[in-house]
Amino acid sequence: MIDAIKKLFGFGTSTNYAELVKQGAIIVDVRSKGEYSGGHVNGSINIPLDTLSSNLGKLKDKNKAIITCCASGMRSASAKGILKSNGYTSVYNGGGWSSLNNKLR
Repeated sequence: MIDAIKKLFGFGTSTNYAELVKQGAIIVDVRSKGEYSGGHVNGSINIPLDTLSSNLGKLKDKNKAIITCCASGMRSASAKGILKSNGYTSVYNGGGWSSLNNKLR
């Protein structure tokens, strides 16, 4: 049960986010526009979680790696679920944007 929860939220994995980005992964920050303007991962795109379902057209290639991030990892976990349920095949929960930013250095 705990492993399933860890997997759902993207914890306990050894994903190399820097390598994913080098290979062309898209970083989707699902925080509000105001939160995003206060700081974000360079090169990320902002699609707030409450508008993600209606903005899937911005993520055209369903086979391209997508890394979701937010403030703590909760909204990005929800975003991962939305993307997976809409046929996106390679989605990773990057957790909090600040932590993800450090992993990309």
